[in-house]
Amino acid sequence: MEAGDAVATLVREEGTRVLATLVRVTGSIDLAEDATQDAVVRALEAWPRDGVPANPRGWLTVTAKRRAIDLIRRESRRPEKEAAAMGLLDSAPEPPEVVRDDLLRLVFTCCHPSLSTEAQVALALRTLGGLSTAEVARGLLVTEATMTRRLSRAKQKIAQARIPYRVPPAEELPDRLAGVAATVYLIFNEGYAAGTGPDLVRVALTAEAIRVARLLLSLMPDEPTVLGLLALLLLQDSRRSARIDAAGRLVLLPDQDRSRWDVTLIKEGVELVGTGLRRTPERPDAYVVQAAIAACHALAPSYDATDWDSVISWYDVLLRIHDTGVIRLNRGVAVAERDGPAAGLSVVDAIDGLDRYPWWHGVRAELLHRLGRTADAREAYERALALDLNAPQSEHLRRRMAALDG
Repeated sequence: MEAGDAVATLVREEGTRVLATLVRVTGSIDLAEDATQDAVVRALEAWPRDGVPANPRGWLTVTAKRRAIDLIRRESRRPEKEAAAMGLLDSAPEPPEVVRDDLLRLVFTCCHPSLSTEAQVALALRTLGGLSTAEVARGLLVTEATMTRRLSRAKQKIAQARIPYRVPPAEELPDRLAGVAATVYLIFNEGYAAGTGPDLVRVALTAEAIRVARLLLSLMPDEPTVLGLLALLLLQDSRRSARIDAAGRLVLLPDQDRSRWDVTLIKEGVELVGTGLRRTPERPDAYVVQAAIAACHALAPSYDATDWDSVISWYDVLLRIHDTGVIRLNRGVAVAERDGPAAGLSVVDAIDGLDRYPWWHGVRAELLHRLGRTADAREAYERALALDLNAPQSEHLRRRMAALDG
């Protein structure tokens, strides 16, 4: 990685935590975003020239606080505004637990029940995940213009309703869990398979999602959704080192070297799945079921030995409680592995609403490829490549399309 790219990655990783801290000390998401963005710009100008400071997060936090002070003073010269600005000058070190929980506080603020679930997830992805508006829109399968309006309305609602920046008391946690879990899961997904850019994985995002999921488990140790969420993230992350070859090319599940999978993460994830299933004998939880599917893959000694009957059965359970096009697509892939590409293609072609999702086209292309329908496969590969993909994903699809000529 070039030095400039390394600095940009570091700034992006630390900027998210700085934003969370600034929201706490200023009480305003908009003000915190403006101040943090200014600090990020200054870092990107200064660090490549002067070197990265010994404490990058501290440098960013101090710079962002100074910008916030300027913005507050500029807004009004009233005594209370001046007092608010001076209050930000306190340089006493934060207690470790406060720093640790800033991101968790922010996600609970964004996932207040007075906001729609869609707005909760969008706002938390934008702030907690540090994703751009375009990245959030892509993750939620809406247009960027729609997402811009949704984010603006959500921040206005937080300000007008005076929603507090805190982890709510225990009795309020269940009302916020759906939005919090969805947010953490989507942050992990953006890290697990970055929507755009040169890298397949953004490790900082996957690590942050797992860290927040562990914090959630400490808050709600008996909640099946949290057990399933953490299990799912761990089981997915266990395959990280096998997903890219020495040349940086994407390696799909059938071709991965399973000896490179992280056995410790698999063991922890499978144990969490077992606990989650015991807590939900009659009413399945969507995250526990998804984790059970991941466990089927994690425990199979080889791809050919995967229990596809169990995988499809779990997908059928999942569709009864959380029916989405992406889940139907994943089930179609499993059907293709068990019953052949024609059966899988029949399932995939029956799915509506995924025309802007590159992997719907990618899966169709692969199944058409296997069926020998070369022209149709080429068209599907081209449609997938016209949508947002990271560099390793695009390169993989181009290699598969080139194989049509072979």
